[in-house]
Amino acid sequence: MFSRDGLLPDHFVYATLVKSCAELGVARIGRQAHANFSVSPYWCDDVVKSSLVDMYAKCGLPDDARAVFDGIVVKSPVSWTSMIYAYARSGRKDNAVEVFRGAPVRSLYSWTALISGLVQSGKDIDAMELYVEMNREGVEIVDPLVLSSVVGACANMALWEAGRQVHGNVYVLGYNSCLFLGNALVDMYAKCSDIEAAMEVFDNLLHRDVVSWTTIIVGAAQHGRAEEALDLFDRMLLDGVRPNNVTFVGLIYACSHVGYVEKGRDLFNFMVKEYGIQPSLQHYTCLLDLLSRSGLLDEAEKLLNEMPFQPDEPTWAALLSACKLHGNAEMAVRVADQLLSLKPTDPSTYILLSNVYARAAMWNNVGEVRKLMTAMAARKKPGYSCIDVGRVSHVFYAGDPADHPMRDEFFGLLKELEAEMRRWGYVPDTSEVLHDMEQQEKERLLFWHSERLALAYGLLRGVPGTVLRIVKNLRVCCDCHVVFTLLSAIVSREIVVRDATRFHHFKDGKCSCNNFW
Repeated sequence: MFSRDGLLPDHFVYATLVKSCAELGVARIGRQAHANFSVSPYWCDDVVKSSLVDMYAKCGLPDDARAVFDGIVVKSPVSWTSMIYAYARSGRKDNAVEVFRGAPVRSLYSWTALISGLVQSGKDIDAMELYVEMNREGVEIVDPLVLSSVVGACANMALWEAGRQVHGNVYVLGYNSCLFLGNALVDMYAKCSDIEAAMEVFDNLLHRDVVSWTTIIVGAAQHGRAEEALDLFDRMLLDGVRPNNVTFVGLIYACSHVGYVEKGRDLFNFMVKEYGIQPSLQHYTCLLDLLSRSGLLDEAEKLLNEMPFQPDEPTWAALLSACKLHGNAEMAVRVADQLLSLKPTDPSTYILLSNVYARAAMWNNVGEVRKLMTAMAARKKPGYSCIDVGRVSHVFYAGDPADHPMRDEFFGLLKELEAEMRRWGYVPDTSEVLHDMEQQEKERLLFWHSERLALAYGLLRGVPGTVLRIVKNLRVCCDCHVVFTLLSAIVSREIVVRDATRFHHFKDGKCSCNNFW
């Protein structure tokens, strides 16, 4: 329009251009539109300025949004809401709340902007607290978007009980037929370790899109239910829904945890040939994990060297773990050298490296790994686990809880359980404790792992017979995996642990991962 017909845009065209930039998230073109608008005869149009605030908010540029916002003469509710969202989405809670409190009118939409923005920036606890405040103020929920954001916060923090309460609100308010809210609930229950509830919500959806099917397939895969994930995929195709790239990540991931090599290969090829989906690094990593776990180490290494991506830490670590599992020392050292050159950031990777080098008697490399591990320990997040008992979530950090009022009860119960486990043949596995200390001290460190404290609290304070659901921010160590497997039989309780990589359902002395993790 501009170049061919020499027509200059008016304020309607500027508003439309800016909105398009916001939807696409293209800040550079948005800035160009902004500059063009600023020297146009319409430079003072507040509607266009409100659109610019929204555009900068969605592009993650809150300071640019604020500069435009301050220049609006008559600020509309839309501009206030966009400014709140700009700060919240960028994680600047104090700025967001300040603008929110200063708005002339606080509507459901401004509450939604604040809460959803905080959830997107990872501030889930703040979002939940504000949702509670919103309910106390009696704000009528005439739009379900805020509920989906709160459900997402519950999923991120694995707040099963809180998620159930929000689910109840969904039904009371009559939004149970809302598709995006139903999808959020499926995801929430799956991430809160209740895959049965996720399946129930999914089955009750009146309409299912690709997000619905993909969410339940990925959920089933993460819970070790490969057969169900594959059956769901067949149902998805019969329903006429076209899978996307995430669907195939979940499917190949499911195959990798039960050793379905041929099925995994077929799915990888089917994705490319039937749907034209170009494999991502994540797809290649899942396939490589499947091959290496199943003992096809040469084929896995060949895939790693030929794939059109630079292997990252998880990719090399998957192959290294399989080399250790299948006793291929020569390849393990070769892969370990590659992995060490990447300067890994995951503590479990260093444990793996140390064990591989130690088995190969490469003590200089072991020393180098220990030095890197020590340097990283100063900045890594501490291990913690949380468990919901009643409507309260309790958090435990690794280490002797000397100041906890129930410390003696924890010690007594864990000692009693350890004695019983030893009668069952349990021997502490201290191979993942890299500290230079005596064996007894290493066992003491294992004794006070955060997930064991959470388990002890659940056994002491939880309702007898209920499922114990524990969330851990790091990967569960091999020793705790053995302990939880034994204890599920000793105390006759189902224990579900969500760690940094997957779910483990411990029941009757077995784990859902079949020790294939």
